[in-house]
Amino acid sequence: MKRLLPVALIALVAAQFPWGNKIQTSSEEWPEYLGGPERNHYSTLTQITPENVQNLKVAWSYATPDSGQMQVNPIVVNGVLYGVTASVQAFALDAATGKELWRFGDPLKNWASTSRGVAYWREGNDERILHTMGPYLYAIDAKTGKTIPSFGENGRVDLHTGLPESAKDKFMVSNTPGTIFEDLIVMPVRLSEGADAAPGDIRAFNVKTGKLAWTFHTIPYPGEFGYETFPKNAYKNTDVGAANNWSGMSVDRKRGILYVPTGSAAYDFYAGNRKGQNLFSNCLLALDARTGKRLWHFQTMHHDVWDRDLPAPPNLVTVKQNGKNIDAVAQVTKQGYVFVFDRVTGKPLFPIKEVPAHKSNLVGEQTWPTQPVPTKPAPFARQSPTVTEKEISPYAENREELIANVKKYKNALFAAPSKEGTVIFPGFDGGAEWGGAAVDPEGVMYVNSNEMAWILTMKDTPKQDALAHLPLGERTYATLCTSCHGPERKGNTKSGYPSLVDISTKRDKAFVSNLITSGKGMMPGFTTLSAADKQALVAFLFGEEKKEASGGGNSKMPYLPYTSTGYNKFLDSKGLPAITPPWGTLNAIDLNTGEYRWKIPFGYEPALLEKGIKNTGVENYGGPVITASGLLFIAATKDGMFRAFDKKTGKLLWETKLPAAAFATPATYQVNGKQYIVMACGGTKLGTKKGNQYVAFTLP
Repeated sequence: MKRLLPVALIALVAAQFPWGNKIQTSSEEWPEYLGGPERNHYSTLTQITPENVQNLKVAWSYATPDSGQMQVNPIVVNGVLYGVTASVQAFALDAATGKELWRFGDPLKNWASTSRGVAYWREGNDERILHTMGPYLYAIDAKTGKTIPSFGENGRVDLHTGLPESAKDKFMVSNTPGTIFEDLIVMPVRLSEGADAAPGDIRAFNVKTGKLAWTFHTIPYPGEFGYETFPKNAYKNTDVGAANNWSGMSVDRKRGILYVPTGSAAYDFYAGNRKGQNLFSNCLLALDARTGKRLWHFQTMHHDVWDRDLPAPPNLVTVKQNGKNIDAVAQVTKQGYVFVFDRVTGKPLFPIKEVPAHKSNLVGEQTWPTQPVPTKPAPFARQSPTVTEKEISPYAENREELIANVKKYKNALFAAPSKEGTVIFPGFDGGAEWGGAAVDPEGVMYVNSNEMAWILTMKDTPKQDALAHLPLGERTYATLCTSCHGPERKGNTKSGYPSLVDISTKRDKAFVSNLITSGKGMMPGFTTLSAADKQALVAFLFGEEKKEASGGGNSKMPYLPYTSTGYNKFLDSKGLPAITPPWGTLNAIDLNTGEYRWKIPFGYEPALLEKGIKNTGVENYGGPVITASGLLFIAATKDGMFRAFDKKTGKLLWETKLPAAAFATPATYQVNGKQYIVMACGGTKLGTKKGNQYVAFTLP
């Protein structure tokens, strides 16, 4: 009887799962976003090694029914892979074969968003996938792909739940999986970056019922800590919003502490209407995961006017200092800094200095006099003052023109936004970006970085009376769209903003109308536009609006005296970075000491590689994965390669061309005794071709 008991138990467990013969240990899975609640991108698997990695072959591929950018880090539980398509349909695959088990979502509804994956929760036989589409959080049966009706209203919760009435119709989506703690899921949200943004309250929902469990106000209410760091009415959300978490969180489940990085308050680039330090924007927050109560915080940017959102979840690590192990939390930033704190007390493990910042010359703006800079580690990206005449790219054909331009710009550490143009370096996308950093158990951080300079130029905002002579659609375009697509609708394709001149030949009116509401990529949705405003805007874009001036319109965008001219990369005449390489790097930083283990250029610029110019580094989006066998896997680059490095030295061990560039973070797992590593290959970003495949590699 004793010999039969284990077999009986296995049969009992297998009967509870449709894939019972694949039940795995936690070390074989990739059960959460970025590998686990610590967000360390780390796997204990060792089958693939530095010695055999060059033998990797494609094991399977899965073609999604749509195509386009996919930023997904898939999860793998019990031999099942859960991912998301370019049009944010969730799906489940057999992780050993790539065979589709189910797919969830309306194939006719393109949410025009991006997703980084899903969350998984289990209690007994109840297995749930938590997935977002548009402004809704869905609970899906992990076995069947069907919604769970008892969750929220018919299986979904509106992410506006718990926000004030002023925010009920404002733009909101969630790009990043929520963080699970016990029976709660805490949701990141992406908001508008204008003065019409909803407040970025941190909110936890019950995984079983969908009910709101707790709220933390990132723009404090009267009587709450930090209230005096904003104008007294900022919490009313009339012309100040955001300070949201969009990049995801990490959680210490043993201690019950949730670590939440927040972004800037909105509007991003002018803050004369939100004078003060602006807590809790740009903060690393440590919250009680059960109640949302603040335990400690650190603000990485005071009164942000540079769009310096904290771009990725922090890493929960253990480091050794003075012979003592310290549980720590490390936060990477767009500026290329790493802030390291005691996980419990919030005490910095390396000194942080407040350095002088420049005053603004924009009327009404009051920049904060200092900004925090860690003394260690040294920045993993170059800083604005390095963009000088000597640092203009040797490959630029219009080098003299670029030198003349750079002399006109304001260029200093924390130089304020200006009408003359201010160098933002690292750029608006980092430094570190949403792919985040990996950390191994030895306390070594591995982080890829962008080295792209951007130019921020401010201009006077046209007043409505100055636009009164324009028809409604053209007036709406001038108010909402010119900063990115330009007054002539030509866009800025080199910086990633498409021309709208011939949009009527590419898309129909229904698609464009939906896009205006739902947003796409970096474009927020304009959900507060009246039906008349939207109809007129579509007519203008399609060249059908009459030229006579018209009144009316009901746009709710608050008025601020300044706006930016758009997100403009500092590029040469060929569309390449105007500064000297490297344009992307891969870095290994010992968090025990704050010193670098190694630093290398990351990727090739395809246009220069054709001329035999290598090791330029290149823009990259998506993070690394590291394994106990000593490997670092990463795609992320516009050159479309998937690479494996020796994590100890940074030596390139293997690379292969993907079917499309993978701007995502891989996942590694083991099924039936074989280790796999899988990538979502959607391309599209940075001018790369579209793709629609998930590709898994294994040893033969």
